[in-house]
Amino acid sequence: MERQMLIGLHLGNGYGSQPGAWRMPGVDPKSYTSFDARVKQAQAAERGKFQFIFLPDGPGAIMADIGTESPNFNLDVMMTLAAVARETEYIGLVATGSTTFNEPFNLARQFKALDIMSHGRAGWNAITSSGDDVAANYGKSIPSSEERYGRAHEVIQIIQALWGSWGKEAWVHNQETGIFAHKDQIAPINLQGKFAGSRGPLYIPPSEQGQPIIFHAGGSPNAHELAGRFASAVIGSAFTIEDAKAQRNAFRVAAERYGRDADEIKYIPGLMTTIAKDRRTALDRRIQMTEHLFPQRIAYLQQMLGIPLAINHINEPIPKAKLDLARPSRYDPRSSHALKIAKEGWSLRDILAHGVIDYHPVIVGPGVEAADHMQSWFEAGAADGFWISPDVDSDGIDAFVNEVVPILQKRGLFHQEYEGKTLREHLGAPDQYGTGPRV
Repeated sequence: MERQMLIGLHLGNGYGSQPGAWRMPGVDPKSYTSFDARVKQAQAAERGKFQFIFLPDGPGAIMADIGTESPNFNLDVMMTLAAVARETEYIGLVATGSTTFNEPFNLARQFKALDIMSHGRAGWNAITSSGDDVAANYGKSIPSSEERYGRAHEVIQIIQALWGSWGKEAWVHNQETGIFAHKDQIAPINLQGKFAGSRGPLYIPPSEQGQPIIFHAGGSPNAHELAGRFASAVIGSAFTIEDAKAQRNAFRVAAERYGRDADEIKYIPGLMTTIAKDRRTALDRRIQMTEHLFPQRIAYLQQMLGIPLAINHINEPIPKAKLDLARPSRYDPRSSHALKIAKEGWSLRDILAHGVIDYHPVIVGPGVEAADHMQSWFEAGAADGFWISPDVDSDGIDAFVNEVVPILQKRGLFHQEYEGKTLREHLGAPDQYGTGPRV
């Protein structure tokens, strides 16, 4: 069968990826605390045959703009996925859990319990924490990069050992003989490293996929090493095909360094979407959400392009004479695209509404534009799939499922049905129970 792409859904605060999403017509302003809303959003993604939902997490301080915006994250990623697990059947459930401020035994137990509850659909996005605001919540200071990644390598090994500490055939639950489990197949792991340790064992049997799937998010050399050694998928961020190809290749090379097949690691960059019948309708939707941020965004855009911009000219195109002097910032990978959009003759307001300073590539328009973007990146070897961040979850997930997925399916780029029921099957990840054979 031809190679097909993976699609995941980013589920953050329940409103959507755009500031102002919580105030849009038809949005329940209480969605932030509604597990029912999160279940409904996951069910929409499952209707579209998405392979997984992805919940980032950052246990940092309250956002500075809490007065006007919701925090970006879920109330609690594990509670959310537990609720979703009970109301879905196929879609993978991936949550972020930091190796920096969590003990391995706790993470191992939480994710394997979720794997049991979901019948083999759990994934752990294993990352290090890097913010001082996060560290402050634990009464600590942020460790050095060397320490954070040193600890991460140990924690993942310990967790995988704990996941495998209940033998695959140990649980017999035989009522006639009275044997509940073969206790000789459930053993302590007794691992102690420089940064973390655990005696074990973990008292949870294997799930339908054995144990959760390891994800990683990041793009640094440290991230390449960690993911190359342990991960089956990488949650990425790239703004050009060239950059995405280089990142994907770096992870594949790292996997090979650890004796793995490069195809065992999937690179999945982000894509933000505002799907509407035409470009104008989509731009107006984004303007309605984000116009209150345009003054500060104009200031940022002028840094990106190296030319002065004024808010009193927001409804006019940037003059050609000024654009001829523009020089995209070499420090910001979004700058060249921003200049390209500006040269198309859009007003300053519309340039910003194109999402030129958002944190992933943005599609603002009909579904075919998203499908074309995804196809070009996928066929160029820049991505194995995409994680989608709709602007507003309440209708943006359905818009993607209804308008983009059928095009990808018709082009043979995305599956028509789930072929299996576990996340391991969805990703084509090899069987693993306990630590990997090459670790």
